[in-house]
Amino acid sequence: MALGSGARMNYALSPETLRERLLEKLLRTAPQQELTGPSDDDLNPGLGQAVPLPPLRPAAVLIAIALRETPGVILTLRTPHLSSHAGQIAFPGGKLDAGETAIDTALRESEEEIGLTAEYVEPLGYLDLYRTRTGFAVTPVVALIQPGYRIKPNPAEVEDVFEVPLAFLLDEANLLTHSRRWQGMDRYYYAIPYGERYIWGATAGIIRNLHRRLNSE
Repeated sequence: MALGSGARMNYALSPETLRERLLEKLLRTAPQQELTGPSDDDLNPGLGQAVPLPPLRPAAVLIAIALRETPGVILTLRTPHLSSHAGQIAFPGGKLDAGETAIDTALRESEEEIGLTAEYVEPLGYLDLYRTRTGFAVTPVVALIQPGYRIKPNPAEVEDVFEVPLAFLLDEANLLTHSRRWQGMDRYYYAIPYGERYIWGATAGIIRNLHRRLNSE
């Protein structure tokens, strides 16, 4: 089912069926840290020439899909004082430490940020590398989260933790294109408003990539 076909897949699935669909579509090995794949500049093809990307640092995030009757994706609201993506909605994640794999980082950061321990996390695969304007080459790790986990936000990094239904995030009708002035130019970006929450930028771009991969032929 191709993106933009108008058809919508049903993601209110049993855990077994959801697992099978994810395993079928996800990358089984981590993507290479190269300058290919989706990025914050996808909607702004001339921006890279006008304002080049800074040197990219490897990072990883966890797309944590909580298994329940209506599967939900766990997201965080970052505290406003952080050095990058402050005050924005994000997946748990961060920079790779020396010797870490993307899964190592995604699991470590998820426990540090929201108290989600590895015993409840079932990593299934990866999305394509995502490049951000703030200088990160992000490997998204997709995982199912088993029932029984407890959330304990780290107040130094996370202001709030919440879930958004997977079906809502993967409904193309909810993926919008917005713009704002940035360094004297109109910069366009993806956005997914959800009630009082405003998911945008790299997080929305990664969700779009998940949508495209799951709906690819």
